[in-house]
Amino acid sequence: MYFFIEPMRESDVPRVQEIERQSFTTPWSATTYLRELRSPEHSRYIVARYSHARPADQLHEPEPRRNWITNLLLSRFNASAPPSPYTVVGYGGIWLTVDEAHITTIASAPEMRGYGVGELVLNGLIDLGLELGARFMTLEVRVSNVVAQNLYLKYGFEARGTRKRYYTDNNEDALVMWTDDIASPEYQGRLRQLRMLLADRLRRQEEKGAADAQRPN
Repeated sequence: MYFFIEPMRESDVPRVQEIERQSFTTPWSATTYLRELRSPEHSRYIVARYSHARPADQLHEPEPRRNWITNLLLSRFNASAPPSPYTVVGYGGIWLTVDEAHITTIASAPEMRGYGVGELVLNGLIDLGLELGARFMTLEVRVSNVVAQNLYLKYGFEARGTRKRYYTDNNEDALVMWTDDIASPEYQGRLRQLRMLLADRLRRQEEKGAADAQRPN
């Protein structure tokens, strides 16, 4: 199996909402997503797509100036691009406020959890923040969502506050998590190490998927 990141398109919204309904008790409306996609100056959204094998346009090695994990992100954001033949299995978005990139949403399809999709999307959002000139990343997460918190902690997010009764479905508190300067040499060094590990994990999954596909039934 092969996962890759692309800008979210308007045609992706129905699938994104399907994953969102499986992931959140208060999903965003299609209208909200379309409004966000049509305001790329301050908000950006990406999707993780799935393919049984590496697509033809992904076979080349990324240019040196591009990051291996988001080699398509530097292409122009075109929300009205034609539909992709590859299934959306995760997504995420950010808002930019001055020098802060706020992660508004991030989720992966339930059947693809445990394969690194959420971590791949998080990396894409960090790259988007850097591309937009952000120095810090921030987000809210349910106090009960320990799995998500552990992923964020891994990538340098720290809990620095609490929003009481933030989630309207059950009045649960939210932890407010922040990174240090994502453009700093220290953070970039940490990011490189984590990405090497993620790249190896995804590569091994891809190789296993290819081997499994070649086995006789």
